[in-house]
Amino acid sequence: MVTLLGAGTLMATGLTQAATTIDLSYNGAPDADKNAVHLFASNLKRLVEEKTDGELELTLYPNSMLGEEVQRMEQVMAAPGLNIASFAGISPLFPEIYTSSIPFLFRDFDHARRFFDEGEYWKAAQQEFTDRTGTHLLAVVEEGGFLAFTNSKRPIKSPEDFKGLRFRAMDKSQVALYEAFGASGTPIPWTEVYMALKTGVADGQMNPPMYIILGSLQEVQQHLTLANIQYSDQFLVANGELLESLTDEQRQALKDAVAEANQLNRESVEAKVEERVQFLADKGMQVYRPTAEELAQFQEKAKPSYINWLKEQNIEQKWVDLALEDAGKF
Repeated sequence: MVTLLGAGTLMATGLTQAATTIDLSYNGAPDADKNAVHLFASNLKRLVEEKTDGELELTLYPNSMLGEEVQRMEQVMAAPGLNIASFAGISPLFPEIYTSSIPFLFRDFDHARRFFDEGEYWKAAQQEFTDRTGTHLLAVVEEGGFLAFTNSKRPIKSPEDFKGLRFRAMDKSQVALYEAFGASGTPIPWTEVYMALKTGVADGQMNPPMYIILGSLQEVQQHLTLANIQYSDQFLVANGELLESLTDEQRQALKDAVAEANQLNRESVEAKVEERVQFLADKGMQVYRPTAEELAQFQEKAKPSYINWLKEQNIEQKWVDLALEDAGKF
């Protein structure tokens, strides 16, 4: 949502200057140390206001104050504003987004970043998303590193270790991943994950270390496997009318601010991964780092199964081909 603040008169010139405020909504607590999405949002606010000399001002709405994922996407399509959406917000409009989370698609941070910064898949996805929704995918926001497995039963060193375990799934794509390993997956909202793990409704889950700490899951999970399963990201979405309403200079300033805030996020997230893993180890979690051979076993099981699941969702093969081709060339 965009509103105009009261115009201030410049006494020396007699000119009137108005500031435009832009709403930015997103998930998670307004804590930059614990929530990388808020770190990005707060940096973006500062940078936009600096680069436009106050002509544009951002108002932050953390903790889904403007609604849950689907509601916030409806809002950003209907009225000028910005929204940071997870897969749950993007996928109902663009299920092809799941192609970017093929398990073990990326070797490391640099590989994932080049995929989104330079790849043909992401360029095509941005264009298709705009064609369908009238909104724009401005950035891929790093939110916590790579996903790791946790559980309360035993160390997970190979796909066989999953058999018989029940896992919390974020969405149906994760259910498919767990089933590929011989486990079961049940979608459980994030707000219920701690209690589900504590009471045994689920034995385990997967998230980057940041979210394990954010949810205090180390209190109810003993085993952590750093398998670098999927890159953890969200997506900055801008209303089309908002971008069109800006001057060329303001639009460029916003673009530059997004790029700079994103770089700050990347540096912070990567720098804190080992610190967060050590925190979890200090709290009593048994941390396991799979060997290259063990990671290959996970990949051998997960990748084909997940790609088959994508086909079952009626996602065209061209999106899978684009993603795999980009991942293979970087």
